[in-house]
Amino acid sequence: MNDPERAMLLSVHPRFATAILAGSKTVEVRRQRVAAPPGTPVLLYATAPTMALVGMARIAAVHVASPKEVWSAHRTQTGITRREYDAYMSGASQASGLTLADPVPFDEPVTLNALRAAGTFHPPQSYRYMKSDDLRQVAEAGPVVVTALREVLGDLVLA
Repeated sequence: MNDPERAMLLSVHPRFATAILAGSKTVEVRRQRVAAPPGTPVLLYATAPTMALVGMARIAAVHVASPKEVWSAHRTQTGITRREYDAYMSGASQASGLTLADPVPFDEPVTLNALRAAGTFHPPQSYRYMKSDDLRQVAEAGPVVVTALREVLGDLVLA
């Protein structure tokens, strides 16, 4: 599964995107199992009202366990309160804590309109994996993404 041409597109609320890119939030939690190897690049899509790709990071580790165990291990790194966490995880039997490293904010966010002008683009509800064709389309929408992706994935993916 360690595909060097694969990246994750992660939808997050704008306040969390800002905190991830500032380095104050280093763990993003999800209600489902996430199976992404360390080193996977993550494109951060800030949801409404921002509606843009705002930066990227790398997955350093993924911790899949019960919601209680994920909270115990990562609570100080999640950037949310226990009440917010419990409300989000309500009814979930499993949780994933994605440790994110090497955040890179884009100088210019790539708007949803620009992404859609470059082709069919649908931001995910939670996350989705992107292959090289998806990454080329995103790169067409915003030159700032090209630079960041080339640093992470190399020239071959975007050629």
